[in-house]
Amino acid sequence: MTRNAFVVPGNAKPMGSFPHVRRAGDFLFVSGTSSRRPDNTFEGVHIGADGNRYRDIVAQTRAVILNIEKILVSVGASLADVVEISTFLVNMADFANYNATYSEFFGPEGPARTTVAVAQLPHPDLLIEIKAVAYAPLATPARPEA
Repeated sequence: MTRNAFVVPGNAKPMGSFPHVRRAGDFLFVSGTSSRRPDNTFEGVHIGADGNRYRDIVAQTRAVILNIEKILVSVGASLADVVEISTFLVNMADFANYNATYSEFFGPEGPARTTVAVAQLPHPDLLIEIKAVAYAPLATPARPEA
C-alpha cells in the first residue's frame, strides 16, 4: 500500500488531525500552512519595547511560503509545481504587502490564486494562512524491453 499522507519531520506539527500534505495521483494538496515554527513560536511576531505584540505580514507571508516549499520538497516537488494557492488574510488592509511578498516567489504565470478575508485564524498572532495544490506527476515505471 502506498503512503499518501505525510507529516514532515522537523516542521511544526499540525494543530489537529491532518497531514501537512496528501498525494492524490499526480496532485499534492498542502494543508493550510502558517508561519509557525517547530517550537510553536511564529515568524513575524515580536514584543516591542513598549510590551505590545507586533505582527508583520511581510515576514509571515515569506515564512508561510517557505514552509510550503519545505513541505513540497519533502515529497519530491517544489514551488514551481504549485498550480493553485488559496490565501486567508485576517485583514485585507495587509493585501498590498502580502501581494508584494508573494510576488517574490510567484510571477504572473504562477499558480491560480484566490485571496479571502477571514474573521480569525487558529492563533491570534496569525495574520495569514495559505493552502496549496501542486501538480507533480508520479514517476512512470520503466517499460520492460520486448
